[in-house]
Amino acid sequence: MSVRRVMGIETEYGISQPGDPSVNPMLMSGRVVTAYARSMGLRSGQTGWDYADEAPLQDARGFAMDREFADPSQLTDEEDPTMANVVLTNGARLYVDHAHPEYSSPEVTGPRDAVIWDRAGELVMREAARLLNQPGMPPLNLYKNNTDGKGASYGTHENYLMRRLTPFADIVSGLIPFFVSRQVVCGSGKVGIGTESQRAGFQLSQRADFFETEVGLETTLKRPIINTRDEPHAVTEKYRRLHVIIGDANHCDVANFLKLGTTSLVLGVIEAGAVTQNLALQEPVAALQAISHDPTLRTSVRLEDGRELTALQIQYAYLQMVRDWLGSGDLDSETVEVLDRWQQVLDKLADDPMSAAREVDWVAKLQLLQGYRNRGLEWSDPKMRAIDIQWSDVRADKGIFHKLAASGRFDELVSAADVEAAVSNPPTDTRAYFRGRAVRQFGENIAAASWDSVIFDVPERRTMQRVPMLEPLRGTEQHVGALFDRAGSADELLRTLLTD
Repeated sequence: MSVRRVMGIETEYGISQPGDPSVNPMLMSGRVVTAYARSMGLRSGQTGWDYADEAPLQDARGFAMDREFADPSQLTDEEDPTMANVVLTNGARLYVDHAHPEYSSPEVTGPRDAVIWDRAGELVMREAARLLNQPGMPPLNLYKNNTDGKGASYGTHENYLMRRLTPFADIVSGLIPFFVSRQVVCGSGKVGIGTESQRAGFQLSQRADFFETEVGLETTLKRPIINTRDEPHAVTEKYRRLHVIIGDANHCDVANFLKLGTTSLVLGVIEAGAVTQNLALQEPVAALQAISHDPTLRTSVRLEDGRELTALQIQYAYLQMVRDWLGSGDLDSETVEVLDRWQQVLDKLADDPMSAAREVDWVAKLQLLQGYRNRGLEWSDPKMRAIDIQWSDVRADKGIFHKLAASGRFDELVSAADVEAAVSNPPTDTRAYFRGRAVRQFGENIAAASWDSVIFDVPERRTMQRVPMLEPLRGTEQHVGALFDRAGSADELLRTLLTD
């Protein structure tokens, strides 16, 4: 019983070219990927993506959507028309996801590492922006956020490996109240109410207003609280990959750490059949938005049994269920830290929400914006929206969050050195190690890769060789590090792997 499980974060970055609203965002995103890939000595498209095992229309409820009825945004198993798609030496995927550059972090085994490799993605995007903002080039800005404030939303998705045997209905019932309420801890804050910010005000979450239903397969329209995509990227009979689309992009380490850590622990409770409280909501989507629209955290939502609870009360109930499940036995340090920080942040939010400004994104942003309001700006002032957008600029000298972080305004859980190392190096304890090490050492011999395979194309072999990686905890440094150290060529590596 632990917080540790295979997990990861996918982040689509906002992109703009000031002064040219007519620019094609897909082509602009392709420039981002290509520029970074070239700077790393990788040709965009050189290490292409292996789509063989992609199944984006397979539904966890036991059926598959017909391609004829799918929205084009759901067809993630089709080749990117910009050909801007590269696997990085840290095991991550950098590519164009429709109209946005996306950094999909490598698989890790705990929330602290998830924070490290997610922040590494910020450095990747920062470097891409630097490369594309040279003198004489049209300006290009990148933002780690989830909406442009004008009606468009783009995702920060989480992925968690689960046991296939866990009934999906239990996942749905156990997670909906948790997801509806967890925004008090990990919301990133947004100026404006409504998908197009049509009402003045401030809310906890950038994503809440864009959700329309409780359960569904879609990710860009009719967004559901629980996404049903059944694409494990692992042994199908053993594993389920829970694809979570309801989260915000976090800058604060503590909020990001808790987003991943608390979700992993709640999944542990669900897998163990240890959900002891019925927290089912009468109207989950309405509750999600009502909670988001109230930074005082006083709004209560009605449960199916007639009770009315605030989001904090629901979170405390989940924390207690997790503690009951874990018991009083020995726990690993990362699990203990998640529990302690979860309790501390909830207590701060309950006592005075503004006291959590060092840990929680929406609180920190609101604290800044209140300063401008005290000087006379109204929520409806366009300057407030501009500040909101500027908060998430990836550039160290332009992004408001990064400038405040440099002055020590936030609690940091991971070191800058670890984040910098993660830009180039993969985690050592998942299959991402094999993927990243293969790209670094034998990139010219890799035709394609995916989460669960690497395809080698070497002159010594008549056909391409696909190396499957369906077990996420195989292909680690412990398993294959020495093989890479000894291999003088990709062919030699393959001969050893096939023999073993």
